[in-house]
Amino acid sequence: MNKEELRSAFYGVFGKTEEPPVTVFSPGRVNLIGEHTDYNGGHVFPAALTIGTYFAARKRKDRLVRFFSGNFPENGVVCRSLDALSYDPEYGFSNYLMGMIFALQTVKGFEVTAGLDVYLWGNIPNASGLSSSASVELGMGKVLAALFDFPVDNGELALLGQYSENHYNGVNCGIMDQFAIAMGKKDHAIFLDTATLDYQYVPIRLNGMKIVISCTNKKRGLADSKYNERRLECETALAELQKVAKIGSLGELTVERFNALSDEIKDPVRMRRARHAVYENQRTVEAVKLLNAGDVAGFGQLMNASHVSLRDDYEVTGIELDTLAEASWEVPGVLGARMTGAGFGGCAVAIVRDEAVDGYIRHVGEKYRKTVGYEAAFYVVETGDGTYVF
Repeated sequence: MNKEELRSAFYGVFGKTEEPPVTVFSPGRVNLIGEHTDYNGGHVFPAALTIGTYFAARKRKDRLVRFFSGNFPENGVVCRSLDALSYDPEYGFSNYLMGMIFALQTVKGFEVTAGLDVYLWGNIPNASGLSSSASVELGMGKVLAALFDFPVDNGELALLGQYSENHYNGVNCGIMDQFAIAMGKKDHAIFLDTATLDYQYVPIRLNGMKIVISCTNKKRGLADSKYNERRLECETALAELQKVAKIGSLGELTVERFNALSDEIKDPVRMRRARHAVYENQRTVEAVKLLNAGDVAGFGQLMNASHVSLRDDYEVTGIELDTLAEASWEVPGVLGARMTGAGFGGCAVAIVRDEAVDGYIRHVGEKYRKTVGYEAAFYVVETGDGTYVF
């Protein structure tokens, strides 16, 4: 969607004025490897995508905040007030938007002095694991910064997005989604140490290959999934290990040290959860080394191992994601495939040779339909830049 189309859609809902609305694009993201490590102090390797959420917004002369989603026109205009910032489940997606107002005022002390009209439309599959919620949060943050001249950069907006999700929307997420969406760079992924926020851009050199995302079309919400339960299990396991080891997070442990200490975790389920966090972190570090060395095949093997760990130790896959990954592994020309995102539905990601893409989509689609009973959706994607005004 270009600027003219976006403004035209905005005018169709809210009417035209002399002052045009500000326009913002906020991408989705895919995590190539490093799942459920971000809240465990480990490393992640996400990339922003060229699909995402488009915003057009302007100030009002009162304290009313009005939202319209081009994806859900049947919901009409959702009206909220700056004088009633509390989370309200009846207002659905607008809580992600209001949460950014809450975060900017609570954390930074920035006052939103006027209401807003906000139009948004996205081409990220909803609730897919490509982080549509964080895309909306960062886009709203950028809108607010542009309209009210708030002095915040994209790195700060990422932290505010996480704060909003944790403290307003009640999802105990880590920083990966917001950071990747805010700080993305075209043709690169971000190797991020979530414990320190140190990061480096790593070129994605997939000569003769494509990133293909397959969507389960199973809707799920993080807050009502087992996401928060998994985080608590890891926190409990960490507390048990801290009785005998001076560590601040599971991400500090090598595989060898974890194996030496794992008997201190008294519950076998918690042990498996912690084992995934430690092993996945080490896989991510090694995977980036392989990609930097041009060993995409080795990188792909670690993607496969990541999915197995998420399936068996972390138990966040399910028949839908397992079918997508396992069907992918059957296709010649697939270098690696795994679930991506929080799990419990959502998407899988694969690296596929160019000549195999059509056959890959056909085979995996047929296998999924026969096993699950409905269609998967497929997207051949490219990496893009982080949230920006255009």
